[in-house]
Amino acid sequence: MMPTSSGAVPPLTSSIPMLESESSLRHRLGSDAPLQEALEGVSDLGTLNAARAPGARTTTEEVQEERARRLRATLGVLPREGRAKVRDEAAEAFCVIFETFLDAFEAGGARVYADQARGLRADDGGVLSVDFAHLMAFDERAAQALIENYLRLDPYLSRAAQRVVQRETSVDAKVSVAVFGLPSVHRVRELRADKIGTLACVAGTVTRTTEVRPELIAGAFRCAECGTESGAVAQQFRFTEPAVCENSVCQNRTAWTLDVARSEFADWQRVRVQENAAEIPAGSMPRTLDVIVRGAAVERAKPGDRARFTGSLVALPEPDGGHRLAFLACHADADGRDDEGDAFLAGLTRDEREELAAMAAGGADVYARLVASVAPTVFGHDELKRGVLLQLLGGVHKRTREGMRLRGDINVCIVGDPSTSKSQLLKYVAGFLPRAVFTSGKASSAAGLTASVVRDDETGDFTIEAGALMLADHGVCCIDEFDKMDLKDQVAIHEAMEQQTITIAKAGIHATLNARTAILAAANPVGGRYDRRLTLRQNVAMSPPIMSRFDLFFVVLDDANDTTDYNTARHIVAVHQLRDSAVAPPYAPATLRRYIRYARTLSPVLAEDAARLLWESYRNLRQDDVGAGKNAYRITVRQLESLIRLSEALARAHCAEVVTTRHVREAVRLLRRSIVHVEMDDVDVYEDDEVVEEEEPAAAAVEPAAAEQRKVSVRREDFDRVRSMLVLRLREDEESEGLRQADLVDWYLAQREDAMQTEEDFVAEQRLVKTVLKYLVSVEGCLIALKNAEPSESNSDEPMQIAEEETPRGPLLMLHPNFSIDS
Repeated sequence: MMPTSSGAVPPLTSSIPMLESESSLRHRLGSDAPLQEALEGVSDLGTLNAARAPGARTTTEEVQEERARRLRATLGVLPREGRAKVRDEAAEAFCVIFETFLDAFEAGGARVYADQARGLRADDGGVLSVDFAHLMAFDERAAQALIENYLRLDPYLSRAAQRVVQRETSVDAKVSVAVFGLPSVHRVRELRADKIGTLACVAGTVTRTTEVRPELIAGAFRCAECGTESGAVAQQFRFTEPAVCENSVCQNRTAWTLDVARSEFADWQRVRVQENAAEIPAGSMPRTLDVIVRGAAVERAKPGDRARFTGSLVALPEPDGGHRLAFLACHADADGRDDEGDAFLAGLTRDEREELAAMAAGGADVYARLVASVAPTVFGHDELKRGVLLQLLGGVHKRTREGMRLRGDINVCIVGDPSTSKSQLLKYVAGFLPRAVFTSGKASSAAGLTASVVRDDETGDFTIEAGALMLADHGVCCIDEFDKMDLKDQVAIHEAMEQQTITIAKAGIHATLNARTAILAAANPVGGRYDRRLTLRQNVAMSPPIMSRFDLFFVVLDDANDTTDYNTARHIVAVHQLRDSAVAPPYAPATLRRYIRYARTLSPVLAEDAARLLWESYRNLRQDDVGAGKNAYRITVRQLESLIRLSEALARAHCAEVVTTRHVREAVRLLRRSIVHVEMDDVDVYEDDEVVEEEEPAAAAVEPAAAEQRKVSVRREDFDRVRSMLVLRLREDEESEGLRQADLVDWYLAQREDAMQTEEDFVAEQRLVKTVLKYLVSVEGCLIALKNAEPSESNSDEPMQIAEEETPRGPLLMLHPNFSIDS
């Protein structure tokens, strides 16, 4: 029998069938063909692989061997080559059953594992993947025996697979068996000592991986005293040497030399797995487990993957004499790898393909149905859900001929009042995607978001530990309380948001790591609630470089509205009362997830008319953004790239191969709705006779008090436009003595000549510019009106007023010296 990792020999399990002979087993399984013995491969590599020729025997050695023979004969001890080896008959019977299973099992009219064996490569990396459900359908007792005695039966699995491969390919190759598809999946904290040696599947999130190293599987040693070569010594998680020299005369026990040429090595990697966030009990810290993978299973899981490992729990010895639990995996399955699009398409069933084809054929309705399926428990916020859907779909990643990468991920920021479902949307995205990370900006440091250099506990070497952005590679990183991040932490993610890389140079390690992730951030306004009188930049505590890296900014306001409040209350009460039955999204989460993964395999290209519309839309956005003033967002080429990414995401939503003008128009509308168009309160200005003297000079003279109380509302867009134009014109003449009011009004009317078609339009524009001038001087104070060259002392303590009657061209207007054009 084979000992387990803890050293104890397990008892025979009744679930392993006990058979009398191989012929009776063959007869029970319906096959009369005898087992084919393993062929010994003949190498034609010359003396490189030839066995070492024994040296010439001396007379002393012959005498010592004769003495040893006589001693064994006197004591009745059989020679080493004549001793009977211990046989595990139950395991050998299971080996015959498993070999027959691999050779005879059919599914869909094909011999599944015989065909797989013919496709294996003839090298040491060959792995035969076996579905546990197939073994259960073939022989339930054998499947149960495999679960209960996996470590004991593992060598016999490889032996049976090697025989099948040898029969199918006529090549004697080293083959291992990887079992997958177990009916139950364990959590990390569910693995206890009673699971040691059994077949199990554990799921968790990969947080750290080591480099791939060679591991000694079976060592061949040479005696350092007499030169005798020993057989292969199996290594059990520690370097194990032979107990005694095979030369009966030598009896060496300590001096050994490893024969690397005859030893067997395999790739080895240690993966640290942490239990998923949803599985952590309240008030508990997340548990971690070291998973050991070998051979072809290495490099299957990356940091940030939600992976499932199939294997057995083992007890590893420690230097202090104790043991610690580890998981020896034979199969690794990682979720959320979008770079395996071909594998995803190949794994779709016929029903799933028909379902995807029916969804893609929905035409224009599919976009609305997809939006309605995003976060169905959140009431309203359709524009925000459109942005989140496009972020999940993403644009097309491109690489130029020079090797420069153009990101396709879409970054979205949500700014809004409290209790507007910002965090709930982030939680939905983090739970919806198989590869997503949720973190808080206040509780995260720059190293926690990007990467850190830590010292390995076992080797003492410095290694890189992935942060949130690296863990969300090829996924979405959800950052709540983004405005609470320190400035230095915001600067640390500049590179990750645009170039999608993280550069580290510390502790002797200089590396550039991938952070190909989309960022979904949520931020609260500076004053707690969004102030419409202020701009977006004044409402959020973010630097302009960070703001420019977001493709979409959504402002969510909590306005009082009878109809909206009533519908929202009904929805919330229904969710609490009926739970899942309260919402009926068009597509289930699994169907939506499958459609998004399918759409991300497409790479739509821009049509000529769509490209022309992008040029014109970008030019119009720049023209509307002329003059900074108090504008919270400047239109740059990054917004042009955002339009391209949004258009590609919309094409993916419709499963289109070409980006059309319809997609571009929707992208422009969404960009204007999110970033450029932030509704603000209209500006209220109290007019007096100085502003309205052209129309009602007599009324102003008779009833000045009534005129002063006249209130006029100016639209915020018109006010910002006029204010920006006037400020920039005065900024150009900052070194001069300023401009007269009439000259400034004439200049503005000349600039707006194309927008005025009738005389009424001219009068309205003239009235508007004078109203704004009045407000800028008397309320904001950003303009100074100089009535005379030297103001009189009597009026020095009073605010300057615009009075055209003192000067034919009006007062002299100048910018306030403390005024900032970006304020």
